[in-house]
Amino acid sequence: MDNQTDNIKSLGGNLWKTAEADERAAELIVQKYNLPYIVARILTLRGVRVDEVAGFIDPKIQNLMPNPFVLKDMEKAAKRIAEAIVKQQKVAVIGDYDVDGITSTCLLTDWLRSCGLECYPYIPDRIGEGYGLNNAAIDCLHKKGVSLIISVDCGITAAEEAKYARLIGVDLIITDHHECREQTIPDAIAVIDPKQDDCRYTNKDLAGVGVALKLVCAVEGKNEPIVERYADLAAIGTVADVVPLTGENRYIVRRGLELLGNPSRPGLAALLRESGASEKKISSSTIGFSLAPRLNAAGRLGEVSVAGKLLMTHDTKEASTLAGELCELNRRRQHLETEIWDDASGMMDGKTPSTPIVLASEKWHQGVIGIAASKLAEQYSKPTIMICLDGDKGKGSCRSYGGFNLFDALSACSEYLEGFGGHALAAGLNIKRDKLRQFCRAFSEYYENNKPTELPTLCCDICVTDPGILDMKGVDALSRLEPYGSGNPKPTMCI
Repeated sequence: MDNQTDNIKSLGGNLWKTAEADERAAELIVQKYNLPYIVARILTLRGVRVDEVAGFIDPKIQNLMPNPFVLKDMEKAAKRIAEAIVKQQKVAVIGDYDVDGITSTCLLTDWLRSCGLECYPYIPDRIGEGYGLNNAAIDCLHKKGVSLIISVDCGITAAEEAKYARLIGVDLIITDHHECREQTIPDAIAVIDPKQDDCRYTNKDLAGVGVALKLVCAVEGKNEPIVERYADLAAIGTVADVVPLTGENRYIVRRGLELLGNPSRPGLAALLRESGASEKKISSSTIGFSLAPRLNAAGRLGEVSVAGKLLMTHDTKEASTLAGELCELNRRRQHLETEIWDDASGMMDGKTPSTPIVLASEKWHQGVIGIAASKLAEQYSKPTIMICLDGDKGKGSCRSYGGFNLFDALSACSEYLEGFGGHALAAGLNIKRDKLRQFCRAFSEYYENNKPTELPTLCCDICVTDPGILDMKGVDALSRLEPYGSGNPKPTMCI
């Protein structure tokens, strides 16, 4: 095991990568913290220095929750919200229809209402309205007397909608975490997005709900009470959005999982029971495989209000009913997903493509194609785009593979698109039917010129040569490295 190199080997026809560890650092961790070697080895592979081990194993809020006012425009946003509280103005929160957006909307709505404000949560219908801010929604809220709208997990691309809001006299605060390169930043009261080039906030990987949490912390002027109150919601949105679970995100999720172990929100308690997860140890996998799919199903099938009501209800009977509805929606989602998967697989005709996969159909359900795109990307090891056609228009879900940057690729092909947005690994797009062929050609050409390096099918943290290190103490101690997820995956060992 000493002097193990970071290399790739072909074993049984598959590529395996064995990782290189700093054995001296691992030995120091064993000695200083009395941790089993197997845990020390994983910590070094995660890039945790010897002096950072205590903070990783037992993260503290004062070390991992930076000052929210370092985020660009946070002071402007906090000042405007404080003004709304003093004047008791009507406000609205507009969010996305995925789990990150739903939890963000519920978190901020709950807090604003606790400040005595009349607050309207608004999540656009996935099919009828599409993603993000729209003028019709702004109009609707304005007619209700709303003078301030706050976006969560969306808005960074809403330059035209921001102009419209200003025109009719509605103030707009945008909070988002999506990419914002090569585009016009909306003219709003404040635009908070850690990915802005001139934002000095060190954690660029906050989920949308993480940004919403920082906003509340800023207005309250303190972190700990807000984290204690909302870490459960923030953890669900953070895990579901697959952002790296390191640093601040790791602390938020870890504390949130502790709260989910004894849930105070009737809706979450009911959903844990209904999904069969309440009697098991709560982990990031509980969110990823039990809670998130059910919350997501509501948004995918145009019933997002069910998820919002569940997370904000204080009535245990209503919570139980809503949890049952969400589980039924999830079963419907699974049925639709199977139908789409079968259809898409038939279109592939069993052939392994050499270029990215771009498929289009008028038969698919728009809310479910992203899941099928993820499965195709994994099966064929290629970036995948699936497009729902409706007349002369199409809406697509994009999923990456092998580290290929989808956002950069869509930016390079933007002349053929009506619009797009998202991350390096997942994105959405709008396209006209008559531009589809040109887009496919341009997208394939970009891929050929920016092809990612072939990834190994299995990455091993430890190649076990001494079975003695796999004692119960060491294996049990691996739980101290949780929560696992993006940026801190479950350890893989081979023997």
